[in-house]
Amino acid sequence: MQEMAGECEPKVSSGPEKDTFRGQRFTQKDPEVSTHRPVSFPVLRARWLLLLLLILSLAICFMLLVTTLVQAAASQGPVHSSLQQIHQQLSQINASLARLCRPCPWNWEPFQGSCYLFSRTLGSWDSSVSSCQAMGAHLVIINSVAEQRFLSYWDIRKNYLTWIGLSDQNKEGSWNWVDNTPLQLSFWKDGEPHNNGNEGCVQLAENTWSDNRCTAQNFWICEKPLTPCPGL
Repeated sequence: MQEMAGECEPKVSSGPEKDTFRGQRFTQKDPEVSTHRPVSFPVLRARWLLLLLLILSLAICFMLLVTTLVQAAASQGPVHSSLQQIHQQLSQINASLARLCRPCPWNWEPFQGSCYLFSRTLGSWDSSVSSCQAMGAHLVIINSVAEQRFLSYWDIRKNYLTWIGLSDQNKEGSWNWVDNTPLQLSFWKDGEPHNNGNEGCVQLAENTWSDNRCTAQNFWICEKPLTPCPGL
């Protein structure tokens, strides 16, 4: 009985406590034991199933797209209607862009392919030329009756004497524009130009021209090409 009791008593281990994994005993200090557990087969199978479902979903979407295109090609009526709707939407977008687009900078007025700036300060003819050049423009060159009327409207409304880009500074009596083109169309006031007192620069006075001393202080008009608005 004592021997049996002795056999039933728990044995006290003299070494470090050991764990059991799949019937094998090892200690926490055993270097052969890895702390990273391998991915189990059920996890791998779930990942493959997810990948397969994703591929099937993409295939179904592609088939639906092809089916829609085939149906649209087979029915000319809906296609034509869709094209009309797209054209209308593009027209609306183009109109919106046109309203947002400014072919001329702020404070410049558009007219027949050009932008015009009517100055708010006074200056000599030479300083007016320089001011326009600094803005990428030139002192105004008048090429048509319509342009003369446009400028005269502004001049009458503001009642200003205004420099234009015409002078005979290079050669007395030979009138040329600032781009060196000779004068062809003119709107001289009766008795002008009279060149009294070395008056070699031209000013817009109401709806006619007159010459004046180039050092006189007048307002001035700059001109430059407008920038076309982008279209669709």
